[in-house]
Amino acid sequence: MFVPDPVMSIAIDASRDDQGRMQKALRRFQREDPTFRVEVKQDTNETVISGMGELHLEVYCERMRREFKVESLKTGEPKVNYRETITNKIAYEYTHKRQSGGRGQYGKVMGYFEPIPEEEHLDDKEGIEFVNKLIGHDIPPSYVPAIEKGFRNATSKGLLTGSPLINMRCVLEDGASHEVDSSAEAFQAAAQGAFDNFYHDANPVVLEPMMAVEVTFPSEFQAQALQSLNTREGSIQSTKAVSSDTSLVEALVPLRRMFGYSSDLRSVTQGQGEFSMEFREYSEMPQQRAEELIAEVRRRAREATGWEQFFRVFSTILHGWSVGSCLNRWDPQATGC
Repeated sequence: MFVPDPVMSIAIDASRDDQGRMQKALRRFQREDPTFRVEVKQDTNETVISGMGELHLEVYCERMRREFKVESLKTGEPKVNYRETITNKIAYEYTHKRQSGGRGQYGKVMGYFEPIPEEEHLDDKEGIEFVNKLIGHDIPPSYVPAIEKGFRNATSKGLLTGSPLINMRCVLEDGASHEVDSSAEAFQAAAQGAFDNFYHDANPVVLEPMMAVEVTFPSEFQAQALQSLNTREGSIQSTKAVSSDTSLVEALVPLRRMFGYSSDLRSVTQGQGEFSMEFREYSEMPQQRAEELIAEVRRRAREATGWEQFFRVFSTILHGWSVGSCLNRWDPQATGC
């Protein structure tokens, strides 16, 4: 059974007293629904739930509050799960070489990256394809799995927005090894280096989830319903009457523009409009929107780096102050500061 990847995520948290009930609820939801995912971020210890849209996650949050009595549940801002891909074929040649006293590291990889044509798009969760076209033993076969692992690790985080890559083929054609300095780690690093150095030459783009949206409403509000979709960058696919006084519109809309749509629809249809949506595909994001997203990601990265540096310096100052204080009041008879 094919299970699509989640397209939206939110961070959740609860008080210490409610943690047990929250975890119990999350385990049950994952058993019930394969499209509902839970992840604990290692760097922040933050619990993140992911699903197929805003309403999907709202339902589970409300169930936690009502069914499992997680009254202290708090949610963060919803986040769209973007993807990246490449649009040009580009050859790569990269040598990872390091020497530091003892045994060094050496691995050379050559080949090309190319976009996978639409008719060959992959459904597997990795989203990329690794192809080994090596001839001969310039790279021992035992190192090929490490090269594949290096490419898969590299493509799990694109260089534009940090989003995973999809629909990209990594082809290994040639390379070189050293009888002493080569290792699995060296070739894994070579694959990462090839990706880092040649990715931008392949003209990468940001992809966003497009949702198939169905809106039903009293026919007298058709103009308002269509306008509500057009203002959200929706592409109207069809409009039809489902009864004498009810109409249905089908549209493709970027998920990033669907936040809060339920309230807007109720407002323009006097509370009588309803909608449903499901993931359709990943599509290239408009250039201006992509540039704005990339700028925002970089700004957040700079801020995070700045705070990290601040706390590192602050910690060093505190450590120095603590040591200095101990030296200033050192007592030979004391057992410690």
